[in-house]
Amino acid sequence: MRTSPQKTNESALPLIGVYEISKVLGATLDLDKALHEVLNILSAYLDMRHGAVVLNDESGKPALAAVTGMSLRMAQSGGIKYPFTAAEKVIATGIPMVTANAVDEPLLADYVTANAALEGEDVSFFCVPIKTTEKAFGALSVERVWDGTPHHAFEHDLRFLTMVATLIGQTVNLHRKIVADRETLIADTSRLQKQMADIGPTLPIRGLEDVVGNSEAMTRVFAQVQQAAPTKAAILLRGESGTGKELVARAVHILSKRAQKPFIKVNCAALSESVLESELFGHEKGSFTGAVAERKGRFELAHTGTLFLDEIGEISSNFQAKLLRVLQEGEFERVGGNKTVKVDVRLVAATNRDLEAAVNEGSFRADLYYRLNVVPIFLPPLRERSGDIPLLAMYFLKQFNEENGRSLVFSHNALNALQCCYFPGNVRELENCVHRTATMTRGQVIDEMDLSCRQDTCLSSTLWNKPGQAPPPRSTPVPVPTGPIAPPPPAPPIAQDEAEDASERDRLVQAMEKCGWVQAKAARLLGLTPRQIGYALKKHNIELRQL
Repeated sequence: MRTSPQKTNESALPLIGVYEISKVLGATLDLDKALHEVLNILSAYLDMRHGAVVLNDESGKPALAAVTGMSLRMAQSGGIKYPFTAAEKVIATGIPMVTANAVDEPLLADYVTANAALEGEDVSFFCVPIKTTEKAFGALSVERVWDGTPHHAFEHDLRFLTMVATLIGQTVNLHRKIVADRETLIADTSRLQKQMADIGPTLPIRGLEDVVGNSEAMTRVFAQVQQAAPTKAAILLRGESGTGKELVARAVHILSKRAQKPFIKVNCAALSESVLESELFGHEKGSFTGAVAERKGRFELAHTGTLFLDEIGEISSNFQAKLLRVLQEGEFERVGGNKTVKVDVRLVAATNRDLEAAVNEGSFRADLYYRLNVVPIFLPPLRERSGDIPLLAMYFLKQFNEENGRSLVFSHNALNALQCCYFPGNVRELENCVHRTATMTRGQVIDEMDLSCRQDTCLSSTLWNKPGQAPPPRSTPVPVPTGPIAPPPPAPPIAQDEAEDASERDRLVQAMEKCGWVQAKAARLLGLTPRQIGYALKKHNIELRQL
């Protein structure tokens, strides 16, 4: 709670005011809010009334940026008769204006006439220029009641207001640079995205051999990577966990001019803020307990190369500010050191978070967001490119065979079954499924019944199998590409009704095996009653097994 001005030593009030004003200006990027709070502080601590901040607009004409006593919108629409002529003179000359009694100044005549509160008392008018260089671009004005005492107090007030105007000028200048920087980044992003959209789908190219897929969604990704990789623009990879963001980041590096330089990767979510700072920026010997030697950080190790920051959305607000400085200036200090280190690093970041929502919530800095999100590349989840599943499955099986000296192949039924799975863990889960199934398969052919989902041992299904929730429906599998697949055995020609009976019998057997030969479970799985499934088992002469 603020101390009452009457109870505070009057000589300390300006110092307290500057302290409060500096805190306000450094706490937010909302310029309108900050300027309004500065004027409120002047009113509360120093009894300065009718404060106003005037800033030159794009045409160089002064306009109200903040006022006290009414909303800015009301003031801009004519709520006050502000003396712009006086402000223009202060801005043009850069010389402060101090009027002991406002009624005596011709430039304030209209203002005094329109302000009934000025009648009946002597009011001093102060107006000081707002600037960061020799040329002013705004003005700060306030009023103060003069009780007829000697004018020596004016000098102290003028010095204090000049100090406040300097703080405001630095803040406005910084804000305008951030706005200009953001607009430049948005324009660059728009231009690059338009160039990418003009490029048609392409086949995987050098550096993208490990990013498997021929779906329309993936060919768009390949085209974007090919277009953006040769530039210096920062790239933000978006997509769910397990969609292959690290592989794409490595492909960006290989296709860039930095391909022969280091590719360094860091998982930001795996480290605490203090450890992450040391990991990225390095530390000096003795900077903290355990720092027995000087250590270079990942930024230094990635100098002239590429730095991949995974899970960038998980870093803290404090660390975001430190990271922003490196990205803007290309320099930093090691932990515990004071020597500035300059680096040239191409940044590729990745996240599965909704950064736009995080910016709106205030948990992620908007300026850092625009610095990272120059070229966004969205990696689709596997469920949106199910046509790539057979190709990916065969790719992972080939890896398994090479690593384990085996020659396994998929049956057509097995690939069709994989293509109908949900895979909430995306490509990473599919790889896990293929390797697990290949490990547990005894023969040379992986059939449908060898898959975990057909044996009711797929633990990943718990990621989506929750009350009231079911996996999205799959469309009919697309034709399976050629590769390490076992051809289906030739079927003898049979009548249509016999074929339907055989298919129904197979479904019953598969359901019973999946449910451990418990009729009630199998009935629920097939949407039948226990009585109906009992009849069906007898109809097809299926003997119950005891497990």
